[in-house]
Amino acid sequence: MNPLVSPCAIARYKSGPPRRIPPREDPAMKRTLPILLALTWVLAVAFFGGCSSDRNSGSGDGQRGRRKPFFSMGTSPLGGTFQVVGDALCQVLNEKLQSQRMKFQAKATKGSRENIRRVDRGELELAIANSSITYFAVRGQKPWDRPYQVRTVMTLAPNVIMLLTLKDSGIKTIQDIKGKRVVVGPAGAGFEMFLKPLLAEHGVTYDDFQPLNNNQAGAVDMLGDGSADVICLGGVIPSGTIARACTTYDIHFIPFDPEACQRLVQKYPFFHHIVVPGGTYPDLPDDFPALNVGSMHVITGKDMDEETVYLITKTLYEQREAVLKRHPVGKFINPQNAPSYTGTPFHPGAIRFYREQGIWPAENLTNGATPPEAQAVPPGANTTAPLDEPPVDPLPRD
Repeated sequence: MNPLVSPCAIARYKSGPPRRIPPREDPAMKRTLPILLALTWVLAVAFFGGCSSDRNSGSGDGQRGRRKPFFSMGTSPLGGTFQVVGDALCQVLNEKLQSQRMKFQAKATKGSRENIRRVDRGELELAIANSSITYFAVRGQKPWDRPYQVRTVMTLAPNVIMLLTLKDSGIKTIQDIKGKRVVVGPAGAGFEMFLKPLLAEHGVTYDDFQPLNNNQAGAVDMLGDGSADVICLGGVIPSGTIARACTTYDIHFIPFDPEACQRLVQKYPFFHHIVVPGGTYPDLPDDFPALNVGSMHVITGKDMDEETVYLITKTLYEQREAVLKRHPVGKFINPQNAPSYTGTPFHPGAIRFYREQGIWPAENLTNGATPPEAQAVPPGANTTAPLDEPPVDPLPRD
């Protein structure tokens, strides 16, 4: 026997390892434990769910850590009119709605057609578009494959189209463009939606000439180097592109037929008579009767939150002087123009604000079946193609 090991230790070793005595169960604790676990789970869900809601909500001033609601405004390619206007609008909205935890950003896009599609899909909350293009989109008329669910927030500046050629081209009237090379705007921009009906009233179709595509600056270059005979330029008056053409070349402004213009105004709510004052451009000494072929307007989705659209409309209208300091488009945010109907129904949030201001042009259409959100038509406006009836497609089917 090892003298260093005590007899007691040897006895414990031979009898096996020590027996573990289980703790005595508490019946009360056995009943309470599942309740405590369930309560812990409920509190955890409530806590983390509340945090998630806070991060995605813009309500509740003074609560830290909440993500600001983000609004993208589709515009046009960089350098385009819509992009510059969108920047000005978003700057004002960001400045004035900062306390509401709202953030706005102008996004460069390909223009009206892309903007309408992306607003319809919910990829853009807001956008700027040409009202003539939106007119056909909301009705699902060619080239649109279906009705697109967009609504007007505010009507902005007129889009004035002018046809230019060189003075020595021999082209004097719109009928003279038959057989010529004509720049009809950037590819995919949608200019054909107002050019086709305009030309049709003058007895000309796209089959009568060679359509070419380019942006406005590129169109002027094509006219100068002889690769185009006529160019279609549009935008806010005065247009820097048209001014550049006149200072670089001797330009002839192709006139519109007054009777054709009158028929267009009667057929479509987005066409309007407009006079470009003489002296606006170097080669335009006298007043020139032109056409507004579709004002630019701010659009949103049909299902956009009414309170949000109301707040956006209210801010832009009340802060129009701040917009004007950034871009001349601010002068068109006025009681006569902002709520003017161009063929696309207004959003209920915008309607509510204009009614509160007492500047809403009309309460209803002559067609009583028109949905409430479409009741944005001034007295005497064209109602030949209301949204609740299948309209006749006026565009050529070529």
